[in-house]
Amino acid sequence: MIKEEHEVSILGEPPTAPAASTVVHIQAETMVPDHVVWSLFNTLFLNVCCLGFVAFAYSVKSRDRKMVGDLAGARSYASTAKCLNIWALVLGVLISIGYLALLIYVGMMAYEKMQQSMGGGY
Repeated sequence: MIKEEHEVSILGEPPTAPAASTVVHIQAETMVPDHVVWSLFNTLFLNVCCLGFVAFAYSVKSRDRKMVGDLAGARSYASTAKCLNIWALVLGVLISIGYLALLIYVGMMAYEKMQQSMGGGY
């Protein structure tokens, strides 16, 4: 038997210390949403009067301010980006509905004219 094995058999296993855990507390102040993804979506799909692009610019400014540590500036830019995104979304949806209604109306008028020119009527 090796000397170390002999000592382990006589003394027993060494006591194990309780596992230490580390807890990281993230303050709620550092979590400032910058709305970059929403702004990018509005820029690509609902860019009414360039509101999506302007919202994207404010979102990037908000992210930059957050990285520097200026949380008040980041919140201000994020709030402006959120407002612009809401307006871009609402106007984009309303304009899309208006275009769809106009397309249906024009299609119905064209169909009616075609029926009248063929002499069918209703």
